[in-house]
Amino acid sequence: MSINEPIIVEQTFKTSTKTIWNAITKVDLMRQWFFNNIEDFKPKVGFKTRFNVKSEERNFLHLWEITEVDPFKKIVYNWKYGEYTGNSFVHFELFEENKLTVLRVKAIVTESFPTNIPEFEPESCLSGWNYFIKQNLKEFIEKNK
Repeated sequence: MSINEPIIVEQTFKTSTKTIWNAITKVDLMRQWFFNNIEDFKPKVGFKTRFNVKSEERNFLHLWEITEVDPFKKIVYNWKYGEYTGNSFVHFELFEENKLTVLRVKAIVTESFPTNIPEFEPESCLSGWNYFIKQNLKEFIEKNK
């Protein structure tokens, strides 16, 4: 991914902001819809975690550091990969509207990722976020009402 427009995905949920906040910040819940191999996660500025994701023959060592937390409203990760250049920030923002919760995920690239790797194409990033938020998280929330 190169430095260009942020990638934004939004989903509305028929549940409380607390339920969505817990789903995006409690590691035991995150493992059920996001990445099942996250070792640990804490919604605390400065918290760091790392875990590997294999994609065909490539490894993507995810390096996350929490840079901003506003409980039940916003959490921001610095998101990098161990083997590749590039840097990004992912914002998870929650908005309450008429007893519904809107989750907006915004990925902002601040240093370009390699252009010769398909997983770093903007379309791949967008489809990944759509998969996680509009499919996995949505199904997880609906199943656990």
